[in-house]
Amino acid sequence: MNNIRTKRKRNNGFSKTNASRPNGRRTGKKKAVSSIDPKMLVKKAVKKEESKYVPTRSFDEMPLNVNLKANIYEKGFSYPTQIQDQTLELLLEGRDMVGVANTGTGKTGAFLIPIINQLLDNPKACRALVVVPTRELAVQVEEEFKSLTKGLGLFVSSFIGGTNVGRDMSQLRRKNHVIIGTPGRLIDLISRDALKMNDLNTLVLDEFDRMLDMGFVNDIKKMVNLMHNRKQTMLFSATIDNTQKSLIKMLLHDPVEVKVSSGKTTSDHIDQDIIHVPAGEDKFKMLLDLIDDKEFEKVLVFAETKRMADKVAKKLNQSGLKADQIHGNKSQNYRMKALNRFKKGDVKVLVATDVAARGIDVSDVTHVINYQLPLNFDSYVHRIGRTGRGGKSGKAFTFIDPSDN
Repeated sequence: MNNIRTKRKRNNGFSKTNASRPNGRRTGKKKAVSSIDPKMLVKKAVKKEESKYVPTRSFDEMPLNVNLKANIYEKGFSYPTQIQDQTLELLLEGRDMVGVANTGTGKTGAFLIPIINQLLDNPKACRALVVVPTRELAVQVEEEFKSLTKGLGLFVSSFIGGTNVGRDMSQLRRKNHVIIGTPGRLIDLISRDALKMNDLNTLVLDEFDRMLDMGFVNDIKKMVNLMHNRKQTMLFSATIDNTQKSLIKMLLHDPVEVKVSSGKTTSDHIDQDIIHVPAGEDKFKMLLDLIDDKEFEKVLVFAETKRMADKVAKKLNQSGLKADQIHGNKSQNYRMKALNRFKKGDVKVLVATDVAARGIDVSDVTHVINYQLPLNFDSYVHRIGRTGRGGKSGKAFTFIDPSDN
């Protein structure tokens, strides 16, 4: 595959000079340099015939509460996904479990359905804590729980950064069968003695690999150590490496492992290519020329910094392409609205930073573009994994710009 270059040049306001700095000198910390070899980012998608998973039974044949089954059917599901089919009875038996599964495999239902079933059998026997890496994912899990428990008298609350901590403390004084949260906010509530870990006995660690990437390992260890009445732990991760394996031994008791993905960082179904930015070339103009094409229907653009995400989104809108942005400086309300606009197709492009994009679950992203080279290959894999979901093919492009390093 040939590297892509554009022909025209235009100044779009992304000055590379140091005119705004005293005496033209750069100030502040030295910029981090990516450890990625660009040659690794050129790869043709491998089209292979994948046999469709055939469930061993329908939800109707599973040992589930009849009212829970009714809600599952109302959501339009008659048969479980592979991860749900292979884990349900093990989890109903109370086993600790490691599930190796990507986003989009039905893993949220895989841990929520057995928890809900236990709550319906005996509401006093189970109180669960679900820990997730991002605000967006917490909201999605909460919405899934509510749809599965419609009319069943079960209560859930989510606790995430960017919301009022006083409201959270008030919410914790109410009845909650399931608590969902991000590590930072949960630790804050624990330190305020608002979240009583001894009241909880079931733990779910979702997207465990990403929580480690984001530096939450000590927070997770602290929560586990404080959860003295823990009877069951479910851990889900898209990838499993040696570091995770050693932590899993510490956190889980004799877990059963169920794999519905390889656990390796591969993206065989995604076309990957790089775009070299020649010296003096207008990088933003190259981006604009690339995505101003009908083939680019729903585009996720990654930037390394919040400031760059804002600049790229602003320039795209000024150039006539509808775009929005999400990053840590945006309020939770804004981020959810931006994500919904992107899902509905009201905006063509969503510009994001790594952390903000982790909870994005949009099935039809056609292209992922790395406007700046990620710092490491793991971040790259997580980024491009936003496209090519649900058996669909996807495309990923990465700009290689010497001025970024």
